[in-house]
Amino acid sequence: MHTLAQLRAGELSGITRLDLAEGLTEFPAQIFDLADTLEVLNLSGNALSSLPDDLHRLTRLRVLFCSDNDFTELPACLGQCQALTMIGFKANRISEVPGAALPPLLRWLILTDNRIENLPTELGERPYLQKLMLAGNRLQSLPPSLSHCHRLELIRIAANRLSELPQWLLTLPSLTWLAYAGNPLETEADAAALEGTAHIDWSALRLEQRLGEGASGVISRATWQRNGQPDTPVAVKLYKGEMTSDGSPLHEMNACITAGLHPNLIRVEGRIGDHPEGQQGLVMQLIDPSYRNLAALPSLASCSRDVYADDCRFSAEVALRIARGIASVAEHLHQQGITHGDLYGHNILLNDQGDCLLGDFGAASFHATTDNLETQALQRIEVRAFGILLGELLERIDSGLSDERRKVLEDLQRRCCQPQVLARPGFSEVVRELRSL
Repeated sequence: MHTLAQLRAGELSGITRLDLAEGLTEFPAQIFDLADTLEVLNLSGNALSSLPDDLHRLTRLRVLFCSDNDFTELPACLGQCQALTMIGFKANRISEVPGAALPPLLRWLILTDNRIENLPTELGERPYLQKLMLAGNRLQSLPPSLSHCHRLELIRIAANRLSELPQWLLTLPSLTWLAYAGNPLETEADAAALEGTAHIDWSALRLEQRLGEGASGVISRATWQRNGQPDTPVAVKLYKGEMTSDGSPLHEMNACITAGLHPNLIRVEGRIGDHPEGQQGLVMQLIDPSYRNLAALPSLASCSRDVYADDCRFSAEVALRIARGIASVAEHLHQQGITHGDLYGHNILLNDQGDCLLGDFGAASFHATTDNLETQALQRIEVRAFGILLGELLERIDSGLSDERRKVLEDLQRRCCQPQVLARPGFSEVVRELRSL
């Protein structure tokens, strides 16, 4: 994090990224002194409500973060920034999004947790749009012009007021990761599954070290103390109340429970009861430390693609074991009426043998279990996510894959990613093909 004093003293000359959070109420004019080099500007966590009309003087600016500020309108000056591709205004008080505020090269737009009721037609006139984060607003519809965004791969519309998914949305050729939980359109989670989950009293848990923290909650190692039984090491996830980029943490909890049991899922032991602060949480299977993440989160440059380590390589046996496991668990989730919404390498834990677990249900949504065109489309949107994952695995196989088997897998990968959504195979077919190899 940089300081205003450094900026004013000219100590930041030549930097490409500026991170400034000092309770600012006005845009510091000295930022323009960095115009020759500045590409990423992060002004999140201030008290800004406007930006200068001549912001376009920052001619190299590609990325702008202004989350957790006091904006009530997306500033129109953004639209004049010719190099700007990524905009993040999460957790403001924005109710107006003028079409003029959308720059021509817009690729990634984050407007999570605001007060937006309508979006401009111009949003669908941005041909490079790839990621669109709109969870936690007041949208009752999406602009039909978005049907022209053939590069749109990820959209988060959870926790809005949508009564239906527009048909054009389910036909977008590149759509891969969709989250819509917490809208009136969503099929409710199976109440029987939620009610039937064991309640584990908070007093029976002894928290130990923290294992990790994500947008939706904190995971800790813990000991579960039960009368007449040995103490059991478990993982405890305590959910935060804030809206995440994917949606509500409580929807994530419901999806974890409804998902049920599968060898490639992290087992849920029960829901936490009687927490002294009323916090919601789950007690889960503790994962062996030999498991690691398959990939890292997408970067600013990769946008919607995971980042893999340079030395990430697999034998054909391990890669196929991963592919079979993830296809199998996706098939299981779809049978329960759940789309994961975030089927990515960074949400997969694996060990050296290729045993794998699909985690992070923050973007999960519920759909009807009946076989209709909408259900088929929702499921096959997720099949495209698997196709991308399969392609990433194929790129990293360094031994044991014959030309014949590679050709079969590459054909399967192409069919999973083809632009005609309903022409893609369902996961039952994908599982059968993978098992036949």
